[in-house]
Amino acid sequence: MFIGTASVIACDEDTRPQYTPWVAALWVEPEHRRQGIGAALVEKAAELAFQAGAGRVYLLSGPHRRSFYERLGWSGLETTDDGMFILTRDTKRTVLR
Repeated sequence: MFIGTASVIACDEDTRPQYTPWVAALWVEPEHRRQGIGAALVEKAAELAFQAGAGRVYLLSGPHRRSFYERLGWSGLETTDDGMFILTRDTKRTVLR
């Protein structure tokens, strides 16, 4: 049974190749939405990118989904010319003293 998916890709915005990696292609089947699955998929994708060595992860969102990602801890970085939002999330590094 397919419920949902998310990907980690090198680049999701051709005009910003310096930003990498990206969490992209989040999808949850309509009958499974509003159960926390999308949030869990985004969290796992970001976690995998951090485990692979990324210090920052990027995400491209339309205006209608921006608040969803911000509630998950993503921060706005910039707006593209076509009105999309580039959001970021940094790894949580523990500093030992």
